[in-house]
Amino acid sequence: MNNGLLEETLEDRSVIKSAGVVGGLTSFSRGLGLIRDILMAGFFGTSLPMSAWVVAFTIPNLFRRLFGEGALSAAFIPVFVRVREQEGDRPAWELARKIFTLVGLFLSVVVAMGVIGITISIHQSDLGEKAAMTLPLLRIMLPYAVFICMAALVMAVLNSYHHFVLPAFAPSLLNITLIITIPFIAPMLGPEPERRIYAVAWAVIIAGLLQWGVQLPKLRSYGFRFKWILDWKDRNVRRVFTLMGPASLGMAINQVNVVIDRLMATWIGVWAPAALYFSERLIYFPQGIFATAMSTVLLPVFSGHAARSDNPQILRTINYSIRNLFFVMFPASVGLFVLARPIVQMIFEWREFTGASTDLTAIALMFYAPGLLVFSISKVFVPAFYAIQDTRTPVKVGLISVGLKLALSLVFILTFPQMLKHAGLALATVLAETVYGVVLASLLCSRLGSPDWGSILRSALRCLAASVVMGLFTWYTHPFVQDFFVNLEWGYKPAQISAVLVSIVIAMMIYAGLTLIIRSPELWDVVGAMRRRFFKKGVCADKSDRIHM
Repeated sequence: MNNGLLEETLEDRSVIKSAGVVGGLTSFSRGLGLIRDILMAGFFGTSLPMSAWVVAFTIPNLFRRLFGEGALSAAFIPVFVRVREQEGDRPAWELARKIFTLVGLFLSVVVAMGVIGITISIHQSDLGEKAAMTLPLLRIMLPYAVFICMAALVMAVLNSYHHFVLPAFAPSLLNITLIITIPFIAPMLGPEPERRIYAVAWAVIIAGLLQWGVQLPKLRSYGFRFKWILDWKDRNVRRVFTLMGPASLGMAINQVNVVIDRLMATWIGVWAPAALYFSERLIYFPQGIFATAMSTVLLPVFSGHAARSDNPQILRTINYSIRNLFFVMFPASVGLFVLARPIVQMIFEWREFTGASTDLTAIALMFYAPGLLVFSISKVFVPAFYAIQDTRTPVKVGLISVGLKLALSLVFILTFPQMLKHAGLALATVLAETVYGVVLASLLCSRLGSPDWGSILRSALRCLAASVVMGLFTWYTHPFVQDFFVNLEWGYKPAQISAVLVSIVIAMMIYAGLTLIIRSPELWDVVGAMRRRFFKKGVCADKSDRIHM
């Protein structure tokens, strides 16, 4: 094997291994998030307080995507990596201090103005029931935007040093804080959910501080020392914010669209925002395990390739990433669609989360499930654009997809039956994201070349065929599996949980067996990465290693 090919193979493994580390910690966080959502469902159901919290929490998340892990990180990492590689650590840290200062100051001013405006609105306006419940929660949680954006900026710096563990763990602190708050602290405020929800809002603020503070010691260990430097004239600072401008617009459009979705869902019914929220959480769980982790790893990797003008390696990494995403997301999407109602019932249906809540959430989940594939694709192509310091193209494409989504949302709301209108919002999201991913892929390949679409298509067809067979088998056998556990007289809930988990395990075994039979190379990529992670195998340790050499 020549040195260049060895270098590429090692880098492929580094990407998948780092994505595995991030994915493991992200899945841990998503697992905690699932526990948090189970508690939220049980204590608040799909009630008005729950929907109000969902809508209010969307606003700080808008700032997080704008100035935190979204646009700013995407603009900052390529410039920071280039400065560090070409000029050294000291100029890079100087750039980081300037960015920290400007972002922190700007966000603090915006949040202070927002709190004042909300306070005036609460005391001077004749609010309806929904606004009267939402605005006070928003006033409490709005400062979370400052803390989480600063935490995300620290995360970006650590990721640029290829340190992914602590940043991937930090989001777990939000879930841990809420898990403690919902059953133990919130009940102290009284039996009414309208009062208890305020404890959850205050817990969000505490969690933001924790996520920021826990990463600072590691940042210092790399040499960072914070100092207030108010300098917006530095050329690298200007470069970051120049790149960030279009990306912010793109993120703003997408997130404002989320806010609009929440408001449109509230128009459908007080239950709709909560039903969409719980279905989205089940989509984010498998997506976060691999797709989000892959995106986190790819941005600094792509940035390094771009800094060296190594376009062929960018394309090779894209090919490798998409094939492995397909391998994971095809069966996850089919499985969520087939087992939508049993999964929702198993996880959320207790206390205040009734059978009606289960039906509404399961319907939305079935419409969201195909989106796992297209949501994942964008997480490969968007970092590639950002790495070559092109933040305008995703914005232009985003404008098209958002316009399409809004149009489809209105059409579906007006034409779908009442109990399907919120699912129409989910369907509009999936269709618009499909257009977004396809157009991005086409434009990037017209610029850099093809990532070998033939091998990607063959991989997709293999994964699709195995997933369809798996889904049909699961759809047919799950009722029998459930009847078997019900007849054991363990109690309905234990039987329900056992039936779903056993069905999922059987489905995974069928999918793995089918991909083994059809000799899917992605199976060995994933297995090889897991073996190297746990057993520290060498470069040519097993057969799976030799497949791609």
